[in-house]
Amino acid sequence: MTVIRPDQPTHVVSPVTDVDQEALAAAIDVAEPGAVLMALVHLTGDTGLVDEFAAKLGDTVIMGEYPAEVAAEVRDRARHLLGGSLTPRITVPDDDLFRRMTEVCVADAVGAEYVPHLREQGGFEPAQAVVARTRKPPEHFTVAVIGAGMIGLNAAIKLGEAGFRYRVFEERDDLGGTWSRNVYPGAAVDTPSHFYSYSFEVNPLWSKYYPTGPEYLDYLHGVAEKYDLYPNISFSTKVLGCEWLEDEQVWNVIVHEDGVTRTYRANAVVTATGVLNGASIPDVPGKDTFAGEMMHTAEWRSDVDLSGKRVVVLGTGCTSVQVVASIADEVESLDVVMRQPHWVIPERKVSADVPDGMRWALENIPYFHQWFRVKTYWWAADKGWVIPRIDQEWYATHVSASPANDALMQVCLDYLDRSFADRPDLKAKLTPDFPPFAKRIVKDPGFFEAVKRDNVAVHAASFREIRPDGVVTTEGEFLPADVIIWATGFKLEYLGFLDVVGRDGVKLADEWADQNPRAYLGITVPGFPNFFVTAGPNAAPNHGGGHNVTSEEHVHYVVESLQYLVEHGLTAMEPTREATDEYNRRVDEELDQTVWTHGRTANGYYRNKSGRAWISCPWRLVDYWSMLREPAPEDYRFTP
Repeated sequence: MTVIRPDQPTHVVSPVTDVDQEALAAAIDVAEPGAVLMALVHLTGDTGLVDEFAAKLGDTVIMGEYPAEVAAEVRDRARHLLGGSLTPRITVPDDDLFRRMTEVCVADAVGAEYVPHLREQGGFEPAQAVVARTRKPPEHFTVAVIGAGMIGLNAAIKLGEAGFRYRVFEERDDLGGTWSRNVYPGAAVDTPSHFYSYSFEVNPLWSKYYPTGPEYLDYLHGVAEKYDLYPNISFSTKVLGCEWLEDEQVWNVIVHEDGVTRTYRANAVVTATGVLNGASIPDVPGKDTFAGEMMHTAEWRSDVDLSGKRVVVLGTGCTSVQVVASIADEVESLDVVMRQPHWVIPERKVSADVPDGMRWALENIPYFHQWFRVKTYWWAADKGWVIPRIDQEWYATHVSASPANDALMQVCLDYLDRSFADRPDLKAKLTPDFPPFAKRIVKDPGFFEAVKRDNVAVHAASFREIRPDGVVTTEGEFLPADVIIWATGFKLEYLGFLDVVGRDGVKLADEWADQNPRAYLGITVPGFPNFFVTAGPNAAPNHGGGHNVTSEEHVHYVVESLQYLVEHGLTAMEPTREATDEYNRRVDEELDQTVWTHGRTANGYYRNKSGRAWISCPWRLVDYWSMLREPAPEDYRFTP
């Protein structure tokens, strides 16, 4: 793989002059010390700081946290070395220095394979082109992007930068995907703010360490404005289907807008619809008889006043815990009906504000933001790759799947012990009987405290029947209700809502029937030329990281693939059946060693109806990133 790098480093951080000394001093007092130290290396040019503090850290670090005395020395050094002008003497380090700096910043060993990945994900440089750029895309070559959420906007930006004409079709009247849809109380991202953003568009102004839904939507609006995406987005336009026209080598994209069905021709299609789309609402007998208000969290009605109401919530996943923690103090009573508990971990920063000094450092100290992003990402990404993997001998006699899996379980059990020392009834109800990661881990936004309130009750059950004035659980208990909230997640749909017809009339719905979607690299499908699926089957980074990471990788692969067609004067590409089958054989082989496949009693959307793990990507993030740098011509069928 030959990486095409620009002659000069990109993303070079500008100097900061006329520094507010009082603000700088306040920032040094609270800013993350590893990132401060790396910023000092950039600003002073003194690379000796790397080896000096590597020796001071030694083996005393736990989870990247600098010992108090080392952190204090970093801050003291910063006070002496930083002055009225913050001008970097080192911009983007070479690979060797970058790796050594990273190891000291995160206080952990870092493999060489991570260097290019972290340079990109840290925001030091954009994704590097691999396919040659000697030809420009033809004027007539157009790309249809379906969806204007995180991935669709990313695709629009990168396609535009590469010179491809495109149009984004968005069914709703606003961009943002899940963050324009989920407006329930407490809606928030459960991935850290400072890397849950585009690596090429970092945001130093997050108010919280985990962004709220409205703040994240504001971020996406700002990105769309900065890159002037709005003229190329068709809002309130529902894509009904796509049909490949073999004679013309184009896709016929059928859309519905303004009450009229129209067609749009595109040489390539990029789906950016995600997989969790339609609200999943159980079909409970008597649902139509309920006399109160009923709503799903994805269809939240702000006109429903919960004050003083008797509320019943079904579900205890990521959405439910946010809602429960947010509304418990305003309702008369709150009954949480829990079909199955999740493992819940404490996260002290999940609702914490970013201090003013920290925000000043992120915005004003050159390279501090990039290193803080690297450190945040490092400890939330591939460090968790081993946790869902099974040690067969261990798993035979434990609830947990391996010593590493057990270490996480013990953290969760300790949190249960501390939270419910005087409530053994709640502890018993909220303790799962399956290994961590078999279902999605929940970070507690205040749920454990909320369920201990006098007006809150937890029921280990589901709904058996709905009556005009309440709910009967599967345990036979009647719960009076004025409002029912469905926190039951989404229907998992891999493009099942689109009528996609490929080469020779083959329908994607038939290829992916019986909840068994398969794709090469999770992106392309045999028989569907120039059709690129983002967030496809077995592409979710369920061990760590974030959706933003793999979405950037998918978009990069799409652009590199289209550029490959341009460079070689080709019209279309699709993966061979052999390459697709071999890739998925490897996927299944890897997943067979994980709790995503063998999760015992855990239910949920991680497995399809036949028990196959169809969501999770089995690879480390760095390995999947490497696979998606450029298309492998031998795995594709091309059309001249």
